[in-house]
Amino acid sequence: MAESYLALSRKDRLEALSVAATASGRPIYLLEKDIWVVWALNGLFVSPPGEHIVFKGGTSLSKGYDIIKRFSEDIDLTYDVRQLIPELAKGDPPIPATNSQADKWSKAVRERLAAWIRDEVLPVLKKHAELTGVDVTLSAKGDKVDADYHPLAEGTGYVAPRVMLEFGARSTGEPAEARPVSCDAAAHLPDLIFPTATPKIMLPKRTFWEKATAIHVFCAGGFEGDRISRHWHDLIRLDDAGYAQAAFDDKALAKEVADWKARFFRTKDRDGNSIDYPAAVAGKLQLVPDEEGMKELEADYKKMADAGILLWDAEPFAELIKRCAALQARANSSR
Repeated sequence: MAESYLALSRKDRLEALSVAATASGRPIYLLEKDIWVVWALNGLFVSPPGEHIVFKGGTSLSKGYDIIKRFSEDIDLTYDVRQLIPELAKGDPPIPATNSQADKWSKAVRERLAAWIRDEVLPVLKKHAELTGVDVTLSAKGDKVDADYHPLAEGTGYVAPRVMLEFGARSTGEPAEARPVSCDAAAHLPDLIFPTATPKIMLPKRTFWEKATAIHVFCAGGFEGDRISRHWHDLIRLDDAGYAQAAFDDKALAKEVADWKARFFRTKDRDGNSIDYPAAVAGKLQLVPDEEGMKELEADYKKMADAGILLWDAEPFAELIKRCAALQARANSSR
């Protein structure tokens, strides 16, 4: 009779993941974190709050669609804005008509989202921990929930033994669909039972436009933070899977994403001009940074590759940029 992985002793879990690591080529610490990602998704999406949540971002591309091979470690989620601020979020799609309305929506979201996470999401995940008998520390702060676990093996320091669930609530997350997800180790350990989940996941063609417009902002306004090179990597994998073309063909969706970002993600370029999202999705998309930005991007990409995050899927940086330049040309010619 198959045993539950979560019910094993630490010693037996480590031995099991050692077998999976040898078979898969993935390090133990990544296989372990992946299990906690699926565990968290399971607890969230079988709960009442999960009914109005959409799983999005790089981890959704990896776990839900197998589009990217890189390890994506955190969970990005959208809580339907119509549920959080129903008196304000009206229309189809619900996008504020003016910047002042957008500011009013954002203020209401900030005031309510943290309380919703604390009062609705955190108790659900704590109950899930009790029911599954796991030793994990759960805490909420602002728009995030952290699930800290005791790692079986040390990594490079690049990947923390923590699953971060980050929530937003300024869109619907649509279009989306329910899809099954499983743990990467499960295929190599058929005699063990691993967590599974069926989250509602943002369709990849919308994820493409969200990432493409984020890259456009990076290129126009400069680079802040680290781990941003993943967006360029993900765009190419989305193109490989046919979702870039699907995004180009869905002009209504491109406009919706642009209109939404124009209200909620207002920012300026290096010259102080406002980023024009509608123009970006209508023939003026920029996916290739300038010389200074290229150096920063290459350094970030190398750091990610050196940490093993890209696994076996890391093409040379020059090839990545060449492909992004071609994708930029296709995007702009398709409008």
